[in-house]
Amino acid sequence: MTAAVYVVSIDPQASTVWWANRISDLPFDFSQEHETPENLKVLQDTGAKVHVIANQKGGVGKTTTTLNLGAVAADVLKDSDQLLHVFIDTPGSLQDENLLLEALKYAHDVIVPMPPEGLAFDPTARTIQKVIEPTGLPFKVVVNNWDPRDGTADLEDTQAYIDAQGWPRAKTVIRRYKVHTRASVEGKVVTQYAKNRVAMEAREDFFRLALELGYGGGA
Repeated sequence: MTAAVYVVSIDPQASTVWWANRISDLPFDFSQEHETPENLKVLQDTGAKVHVIANQKGGVGKTTTTLNLGAVAADVLKDSDQLLHVFIDTPGSLQDENLLLEALKYAHDVIVPMPPEGLAFDPTARTIQKVIEPTGLPFKVVVNNWDPRDGTADLEDTQAYIDAQGWPRAKTVIRRYKVHTRASVEGKVVTQYAKNRVAMEAREDFFRLALELGYGGGA
C-alpha cells in the first residue's frame, strides 16, 4: 500500500535521517537525497502536492516542522492508498543554495519557519527575497519556537516585522515545548507523543497548522 505522505531531506547535515532512523514506526515514507537531488524530478509524475520547508538560517526548526507536518498529514490521511503530500526538508545555509533551488523546481508551495528573535530577521528576508519570491511560488511564514513564558513582546515584534514586509503569515504559531526538543532523541514524531496535557497542546499546534495550510487532503 502506498503511503499518503513522503518526507525527503536534501540537507547534507542529515539530521532528518538521524531522527527518522530512530523512529520505530515511521508513519510516512522517507528518503535522503542531498547527494542525488536529481531524484526529486520524479515528484513531478506522482500527482502529489510538494511542500518545501525553507530558511537559510540554521536552527529555525525546519526539520521539526517537516517531520511533524508529515506526521499529522499522514495521521489524517492514513486510510488513503495514494501519495498525496511530499514534504522536503532543506539546508540551513547559503552554501547549499543550489539544493534549495533544485527542490523549489518541483514545489507547489513553501513554508518558511521563523523564530521570534531578531537574529532570524535578516536571513529570513534574504531567503524570501532572493530565493523564494523570484520563483513565484506561494509561501507562508510560520512563527516557530515561541515560548509563551517569555511573554508576547518578541512574538508581536516578529509578527509586525513579517506583516511590514508584506509576507503571507500563518495564523498558527508553533509554541516551544521541551517535548519537541526531546522527540528526536526519543525517536518520536508529534503524533506519537505521550497522552498528557502538555503533549496534547504540542500536537495541537501542528494539527492546526496542517489544517490551516490545507494539508489534510489532496486539494
